[in-house]
Amino acid sequence: MTESIAKGIDLGIVVTDGDAAVRFYTEVLGLKLEGSNPAGDGTMYRLSCGTSQLKLIAPNTPPAALPKAELFGMVGYRYLTITVDDVDAAVARCEAAGHPAVISPRDLGPARIAMVEDLDGNRVEFLHLSS
Repeated sequence: MTESIAKGIDLGIVVTDGDAAVRFYTEVLGLKLEGSNPAGDGTMYRLSCGTSQLKLIAPNTPPAALPKAELFGMVGYRYLTITVDDVDAAVARCEAAGHPAVISPRDLGPARIAMVEDLDGNRVEFLHLSS
């Protein structure tokens, strides 16, 4: 690659219910809704997550769900990671909103991690790296 990368990676997720997905990612996870715009046969909601952007795409006709699989049970993008100051507090906030941890908080070397799922089963990892 000869051109320089000007920004990190943004991620697009197709969701079945745009309003419910926006509520989860903003009210439960704390991302900020930056705006929305038409996208094909639906709406794209742009949310900021630090210097990254999460794009939730809600087609007018909800798409079929992918088959449920264990974390390493199929190829493709399996989860997104949000670096937080306190993994346990992030999980507690999700659990209070009805989203239990699918991987409970645990230490892995210098990292503390946990995972929850959004309404469509997309996994979100919380990560804290100790200094």
